[in-house]
This record gives sequence, C-alpha cells and structure tokens, in this order.
Amino acid sequence: MAGPWEVLCVGAANLDTIALVDAMPRSDERVVAHAISQHPGGPASTAAVAVARLGVGVAFCGRVGADPAGQLVTASLNEEGVDTALVETGGVTAQSVILSCRESNTRAIATLVPAPPGLSAVPPRARWVHVDHAGYAAVAPHLTDPGRAFRLSIDAGNDIAGLRLAGVDLFVPTVEALRRRYGAGSVPDLVRQAHDEGAVTVVATCGGEGSYVSAPDLPLTHVPGFAVDVVSTLGAGDVFHGALVAGLARGFDLVTATRQANAVAALSCRALDGRSGIPTFDEVTRFLLDNEPQNPQGEPQ
Repeated sequence: MAGPWEVLCVGAANLDTIALVDAMPRSDERVVAHAISQHPGGPASTAAVAVARLGVGVAFCGRVGADPAGQLVTASLNEEGVDTALVETGGVTAQSVILSCRESNTRAIATLVPAPPGLSAVPPRARWVHVDHAGYAAVAPHLTDPGRAFRLSIDAGNDIAGLRLAGVDLFVPTVEALRRRYGAGSVPDLVRQAHDEGAVTVVATCGGEGSYVSAPDLPLTHVPGFAVDVVSTLGAGDVFHGALVAGLARGFDLVTATRQANAVAALSCRALDGRSGIPTFDEVTRFLLDNEPQNPQGEPQ
C-alpha cells in the first residue's frame, strides 16, 4: 500500500449537478434556476480537496466507475494535488442532483449511493484517517488493532450504519445529528453522551453559529462562526471536516484548528459548488487576521 500521508480521506466521490434556485419547488412545480453547473463532490473527497488547498499532504481512497464521470472526478482530485493511488475503479460513478436554495440557504439532494472502498484488509498508512458515511466500514476493522498508528476522524453529518465511537479520536457530527442519535437535549448533554460512548474529542457543528468543541483537556467551548456573503452552503460541512483535520495535522490546538475550519467553511460558501471557493492556507490566514467571529462566545443551548 502506498503512503504514508499526513491525511487519508476515505469514502464518497460523486459528480454533482447543481441548480441554484430562489425557493424549493413544490410537487410538480417548475422553477427557473439562476445557474446550473456540474462539479465533483462527495464528503470525503471534498474534505481531501480542502486539506490539499491548505497545504497538507493528503490522499483519497474511494471508488469511481470506469466512465467519463469517474475520469472527471479522479482528474479533478489530481489537479488539486490529492494522491489518487487508492482510488478504485468499478461499477458506475455515484452522481447527485442538488437544488441549492437562496432563500433558506438549504439544499435538497438526490443521490446514487456510492460503492464502498475496499480498505478493510489493508491498514491505512497515515497520521490521520478521515472517513464519511461511505468510508467508515472500510476503516472500522482497524480500530481495535493493538498497534494502530493512525488517528481516526469521523464526519458524522450523515448517519452511519453500525457506528461505534470506541477508538474514535475525533468525532465531528452536526448538533442535529447528535439529536438524531441521542434524542432531545442540550449541547453539553449531547456531547457528554458522545464522550461516554468512547469518542475522545467531539466537535459538534451548528452552521453559521460555529462549533462546540470538547476534549479530555478542554471543557466544552463554543468557537464562533464567521459572516460572509453566501452563494451556497453546499459542501461547507465537508470542507469544515477537511480543514479541521488539516489544522490538527499542522499541530494546531483544537480551538485554533476549529476557528480555522469555521473560516475555511465560511469562505467556501462564496461559490455555488462545494469546492471552488475553498481558500488556500495563506488566504484563510489573512482572513483570520482581518475578521473577528460573527457571534460572541456564549453558553451552548
């Protein structure tokens, strides 16, 4: 197996067709789009692009089809400097049709489920391994390896079948995903339950409000978000995950890495797709020097 890398992202790689609309259509309604474009996407592969833009060595492991869509997805990763040695080819490339709504900054997605990558028999060689809902099963068998060398980050924005948090170094759900998992409750209670299940570090995201971070040496802390002119929030969560792991791989403390990730995700919302607005490390560093978070630090609800 190739490597080692600073970060290995494992999971979904899609080709997205995106339409920007003022409001979501009702059943049988026709609406006029302001723009329609096609771009590579997918949570883990978009996270890999964010890591690369921030100047950290990264590879992607996933499956694409032997079709033009798969060739485009792989070429795009290569152009970003993402190592694609572990990209597998077979079947058809997963594709998504996405409506991005200006009015609510929300989106609706119809997607083909990607085939999972096949890492289960091969221990990943990386300092950090980041997985999404499609990549977790490939890495999970290695969590109990006594000599496991990598640290595991999980994008839990989408529900993951069979997810166990024992051995998870960095668990990154949305607050909404925590409530789906544990039921109604305050952010402190939800984060505590994730720790009780075994997650070492928890970063719970809450859109433009920012993120809540908690670790053995850090009590629950709110890291505020940033205000930008939003074109689309598509992929912002995926970008956040990549930026967070990139910051930790650089040696940033958790709060600093999260603040950078909040800024990178906010800046990515300047574009319709989930990738073209992702800043470089120098650009986000300048942004952080020039901008204060939009919300004062406060008590989580």
